[in-house]
Amino acid sequence: MLWLAPLAQTNVIPGLPGDLAVGGASLRPRLFYFNTGFFTQKQVRRIVELAGYNLTLGKPASDDLIAVWGKSPTSGRGQNVGDLTGAQLVHIEDAFLRSIRTGRDGEPPIGLTIDRQRPYFDSSAPSDLETHLATASFDETSQMNEARQSIERIIALNTSKYNDFPVDAPVPAPGYVLVIDQTRGDASITHGSADASTFREMLAWAQEDHPGAQIVIKSHPESQTGHRDGHFSPDMLGPDMLLWDQPTSPYALMEAARAVYTVSSGMGFEAILAGHKPVVFGQPFYAGWGLTDDRQPIDRRQRKLSRAQLFAGCMMDYPKWYDPYLDELCDLERVLDTLEARANAHRADKQGYVALGMKPWKRRPLNDIFGAVSYVTDEAKAIEAARDKPLLIWANKMTDTLQMRARLAETRVLRVEDGFIRSRGLGADLIPPLSLVTDQTGIYYDATSSSDLERLISTASRLSAFDLERARKLRVAIVEGGISKYNLEGQSASLEPGERQVILVPGQVADDASIKFGTTVVRDNSTLLAQVRADFPGAYIVYKPHPDVEAGLRDGAIPASEADLIANDADPIALMAKAHRVATMTSLLGFEALMRGIPVSCYGQPFYAGWGLTDDRVAQSDRRREKVSLDALVHAALIDYPRYFDPVTRQACPPEVIVHRLQHNDIPAHPRGNRLMAKFQGWFAGFAPLWRS
Repeated sequence: MLWLAPLAQTNVIPGLPGDLAVGGASLRPRLFYFNTGFFTQKQVRRIVELAGYNLTLGKPASDDLIAVWGKSPTSGRGQNVGDLTGAQLVHIEDAFLRSIRTGRDGEPPIGLTIDRQRPYFDSSAPSDLETHLATASFDETSQMNEARQSIERIIALNTSKYNDFPVDAPVPAPGYVLVIDQTRGDASITHGSADASTFREMLAWAQEDHPGAQIVIKSHPESQTGHRDGHFSPDMLGPDMLLWDQPTSPYALMEAARAVYTVSSGMGFEAILAGHKPVVFGQPFYAGWGLTDDRQPIDRRQRKLSRAQLFAGCMMDYPKWYDPYLDELCDLERVLDTLEARANAHRADKQGYVALGMKPWKRRPLNDIFGAVSYVTDEAKAIEAARDKPLLIWANKMTDTLQMRARLAETRVLRVEDGFIRSRGLGADLIPPLSLVTDQTGIYYDATSSSDLERLISTASRLSAFDLERARKLRVAIVEGGISKYNLEGQSASLEPGERQVILVPGQVADDASIKFGTTVVRDNSTLLAQVRADFPGAYIVYKPHPDVEAGLRDGAIPASEADLIANDADPIALMAKAHRVATMTSLLGFEALMRGIPVSCYGQPFYAGWGLTDDRVAQSDRRREKVSLDALVHAALIDYPRYFDPVTRQACPPEVIVHRLQHNDIPAHPRGNRLMAKFQGWFAGFAPLWRS
């Protein structure tokens, strides 16, 4: 995962250009286009430019290039100009993972294929992809391991070319034969040696090969959304046939299928990834390599490839993948991160939300992160309005009465809280969050009951080696970037401990919900400091007041005599670097210390205690019996549990994007109104409950 540095080389297909520096100049081949899509589709244009081409209007010379979109109706314009000028064609198409919704729904692709010979789906002669699959060595162990990991991840995430489907959508009873439909007029059919009659032949063979089995015909996503017709309709179906036109994960459908039949659909490639040997009636790019039952063999394709080798060539080497956050080409791993974040947000937000009791200045950030949110102030009206969509409520506003009423009405309630990498600046200063968590079980700081985060941590054994490595890389990036929850700049504190052990004690505000629901014996800062002094006699105790207290926004100051040093306005990350131990009730600083390899003594029950990673000075919940690794904890708390919002692209994003933004100070300035309101509330800090929800 290469979030913290530009990707130098993303494609090993020979013959494709990059920026060629000659004499201090960059030689970028001129790529002329005669399709308005290359002008109007900004992301397509940007990917082509990043791939090393100079998109140009005008008349090309014989040594120039002409861009054509696959075999689309408009590609003939470029072909005609090429015939007249002798300029070579460059064939551009969507990559094999594209977007959440279809292109006809207006969503740009996250990758392209760029081929100098012909589109990858044109079987009349070799394409750059076919040449690469036929000649590349595919013998590097690291690449094959990466390919296998990526296949596992794609299947686990249910990532497909289009991703506008619920991952838990039901499928027919197992044991059926899956027949894949395609849209009429699709270029991969005509240029894959097939036509409309091939689909009828395919269906007949599926029945012949599997007598008595149910036939499930999977319609194309563009047919499901009404954009284009397929080859099958309900009136064409016989007994034991089902036209499956519901948005569904292709991998869920294939897991329950006994066999898969296709003409040239990209879903046939996904069937290979899922472990099938699909029966193929056309001549798609994935046929002829020993992984398909080919009813129209391609004689020139004689090489046998493994599933990992085919995947590496088609998914890792061939496409030009794009990072929309950093505006650069990237590797497949980063694309999967992007699609995972966006698909999860899209699926969660599709129904919209009702929000109860949210203060006015919280509403814009909530709309940014959750999309369509309607706001209601009356509890009964909110429950009624949320019968067909989730009800959002700030976690500390959840009451037993509301919980009971929602349960009786079968309303799904999501408690909302700030994420653990929140912003550059305080929430009390009305700085909008970069991440939020939603929890339908409880909330992470309430140790008196379970939460979604606790469940994620307790099931850490499900994590793959890739998941743990991703968490490790994220943790390293956070530590190296000096990232914390609020990312406040502070002064350098001068410590004089001598030979004594330095213990950092983070202060917390007296009315913090995590104190109320996450502590038992030690419940305030003074008691905590006294207990730390008793447990670690002779230690040099550094007390770091909570940022809200330092800003004068909340109560919680202590006398200077209770610690060896009160580190007002000090940089907490710099303080941790000087500490031998952190002692806390429930502060997030304890989690941040764990990520930095600093021992943590817990006098409360924060979400990170009880898993074998902390020195627990009070009893922890019996629910926390699993021993988990640090990276499993990081994955649960920073990858699985929150959702992140990129303030630059204004899209859902992976956590790595937020870490990169904070590390490079690439966060847009906050509205002036926020600063004025923050100053106003500072003058009236005693009335804080009026503006805090």
